[in-house]
Amino acid sequence: MKAETYHVPVLLDESVAGLAIHEGGVYVDATFGGGGHSREIVSRMPDSCRLYGFDQDADAERNAMCMAEGFTFVRSNFRFLRNWMRYYEVEKIDGLIADLGVSSHHFDDGERGFSFRFDTPLDMRMNRRAGLTAADVLNSYEEEALADLFFVYGEMRNARKIARSIVKTRTERPIITTADLVNAVGTLIRKEREKKELARLFQSLRIEVNHEMDALKEMLSAAAELLAVGGRLVVITYHSLEDRIVKNFIKAGNAEGRVTQDFFGRSGAPLVPVGKMIVPSEKEQTENPRSRSAKLRIAEKR
Repeated sequence: MKAETYHVPVLLDESVAGLAIHEGGVYVDATFGGGGHSREIVSRMPDSCRLYGFDQDADAERNAMCMAEGFTFVRSNFRFLRNWMRYYEVEKIDGLIADLGVSSHHFDDGERGFSFRFDTPLDMRMNRRAGLTAADVLNSYEEEALADLFFVYGEMRNARKIARSIVKTRTERPIITTADLVNAVGTLIRKEREKKELARLFQSLRIEVNHEMDALKEMLSAAAELLAVGGRLVVITYHSLEDRIVKNFIKAGNAEGRVTQDFFGRSGAPLVPVGKMIVPSEKEQTENPRSRSAKLRIAEKR
């Protein structure tokens, strides 16, 4: 698999520029994927710099084989950032970039179950070596738990009806493939909004299977702790759930956005925003439709 066909990086120049790469810096690409952002970082960083690329996917690890000196690939979820930096004896980092969107490669891979475009087993695990699959979730979760994840992670108004239909279907036969799931909820999905509503349904399952929101919170907390003063946090988000967490963390230092102050009224947040939120240009949105919902936020360690 060629890295250049794996995924087209979004907001490439803006995000890498946001790292403010300098001599002797240590940087982290928390979402290596096809390596687009990492290759751009390596092309800009002096020989004295180091870059660590995180990804739990085997396909991403194969892409890392073509990387240059100064780069280290870490086969792991970015939620374990703190542990791995300790392993590599890195006390402080000067910048971290995270592109939180799912790679187009995963949507185009018919074997992974990320897309309703293919009739394939419902897996959806980024790390196929461990954890529950989407099929496991659909066939084992209680109706209320399914409704909650569809409502919270998919923002689906008819979450309870969808959960009820899934539970009813699985009493007759297990839901194993993407087609099984689409058929189980077919009567509840409006035809004029079919693609959008199915995308939300699949999104909610993917987030649950990969514990994406918990992983994001843990990574942000570790990044804030590891960043040196003046170090940069650069994050690209694609849906409101993850963007809200990132925005709140930059503002308040926690995912809930609770602002704390010391005795003198000074904010307890470890980061300060750098500039305003950035969205892709019209040209990029036309050339790369995946970028249309992207938002780039940059922050600096106080």
